[in-house]
Amino acid sequence: MADAPTTAVLFDIDGTLVDSNYAHVDAWWRAFRAIGASVDAWRIHRAIGMDSSRLLEELLPDASDDERDTAKQHHTAYYAEHMPFLRPLPGARDLLEAVASRGHAVVLATSAPASELERLREVLDVEQWITAVTSSEDVDEAKPAPGIMQVALDKVGVEPSRAVMVGDAMWDVEASSKVGIPCVSVMTGGIGGDELREAGAAAVYDDAAALLAGLDDSPIGALGTPAP
Repeated sequence: MADAPTTAVLFDIDGTLVDSNYAHVDAWWRAFRAIGASVDAWRIHRAIGMDSSRLLEELLPDASDDERDTAKQHHTAYYAEHMPFLRPLPGARDLLEAVASRGHAVVLATSAPASELERLREVLDVEQWITAVTSSEDVDEAKPAPGIMQVALDKVGVEPSRAVMVGDAMWDVEASSKVGIPCVSVMTGGIGGDELREAGAAAVYDDAAALLAGLDDSPIGALGTPAP
């Protein structure tokens, strides 16, 4: 297709575009309590954004598969209680509009399950600017495995050298680096700038609004404006 985008910006959702990370922390904390396990909230927070199976292996190393499955079911139920209160993070909608207006493909590169993704898309209300979306159905293992990144690129037919990832966690940086995509990080997920830079982030901003304000000088700006 002659008018297909040749550049792409991939966006994580939880903690990057939607203020949901601490809802996940609370849901996991309660889920662990429900199966008789005690895990400190700060440890849970540091694992948010990681593939749920890996999260459970890390936080419940001695649990059985059945116990982990039960905890995952409790998390889904407790997180659902937070869904009505989710909101976009500052500048999220405007950033997606600005990126789309420059001619870049906008890809929501998430491994959220269908039930969560539907609500997240409702909260964002940016369907007119989205080119493609990934979900948990697209890969067997989520970040920091690189599968979601590759699927996102494949959906829009863009090479890694012509793409940028935007995320809030070390897992976003790690996953994108494995396929050769630079990652711009925001601190709205609760991870500090120094740690994100040490993980390999190409640039770090307070939030989506700050990235939008500095868009021209960011790695996204370096993609240029694709020719019509």
